[in-house]
Amino acid sequence: MAGKRGMTLRAQWLGRQLRELREASDLTLTDAGNYIQRDGGTISRLETGLYPARTPDVRALLDLYGLADRQRRDALLRLAAEVWQTGWWDNYSEKLSRNIVDYAWVESRAVKIRSFDALVIPGLLQTSAYIEAVIQKADVDLTPGQVASGVRFRLERQKILGTSEPPYIETVLDESLLYRFSGGRQGLTEQLHYLTDLAQHPSIDIRVLPYASGAPISPEGAFRIFEMPDPYPEVAFVDSPAGGIYVESEEVQRLMLKYDRIRQDALDSEQSIKLIRTAAEKLR
Repeated sequence: MAGKRGMTLRAQWLGRQLRELREASDLTLTDAGNYIQRDGGTISRLETGLYPARTPDVRALLDLYGLADRQRRDALLRLAAEVWQTGWWDNYSEKLSRNIVDYAWVESRAVKIRSFDALVIPGLLQTSAYIEAVIQKADVDLTPGQVASGVRFRLERQKILGTSEPPYIETVLDESLLYRFSGGRQGLTEQLHYLTDLAQHPSIDIRVLPYASGAPISPEGAFRIFEMPDPYPEVAFVDSPAGGIYVESEEVQRLMLKYDRIRQDALDSEQSIKLIRTAAEKLR
C-alpha cells in the first residue's frame, strides 16, 4: 500500500497546501477533522505528509476552506490522485531509498531540468556501461544483482527522453568529466560519443565548463533544478556523501543564480560538442 512506502514529496507538497488553506480560513485542526469525520491528529498527519490524503477528503476540505479558484482546485485534486498512484519506480521501492524513488518521480514530472555536474555525467545521459561503473565504484558492497537492478532503474528513468513531451534538459559538465575513466578508456569513449549524439536532440543542451573558467562557482559540487508543472513548486536536488536533499523557495532561487553564472562561464553548445569530440578522439 502507498501509505506504507513512507513519506513522499507528493504527500508533503499536498499537505503543505492544505495547511495553508486551513490557516487562511482561520480553522483549527479539530474544525477540519470534524468536517471529514476524523480527529485533529489525522489532519495534522495529512498536513505534514506522514499520511497521504485521499481524494474524497481533499475535495471535502477544499469545500470547507472555500477554495473557489477552479484552476487551483483542479490542480490540487490531480495532486491528491498522484499521491496514491503508483509508477514503474515503485517496483524498486524495496531495493532503493525513498529519496531515489522520489527523485525518479520528480524527474518524470519535470518540464525542465537544469544541472551542473562535476564528478559524474548526469544519469539521464549515461550509457549502460558508464552507469554500471559508477554504481560499482560508489558502493563496493553491492552484489551483482543489486548493481544490475540499479542499472535497470537508471535506464528506465531515461525512457522519458523518448516520450512525446520530454523535459527540456540543460546540463553543464565540468571539463574534468571528459577525462575521468568511468568504465575504463573504452567506457568513457562510448560515453563521450553518446553525449555528442544526445546533443542533436532538440530537447537537450549540453555545455562544458572549461578549466580556463578559473575558480569554481560551485565549490560545493553538483546540483539539479527541476521546473515543475502546476501545482508543484520548483525544487532543487543537492547530493552529498550523507544523502541527497531537496530544497525549495529561496534556496532554489539561489541555485538558479549560481547555475546562470556557471552557464555564462561555460562554452556554448557548438564549442562544447567540439571539445567532447576532441576528447573522445584522444582516447583512441
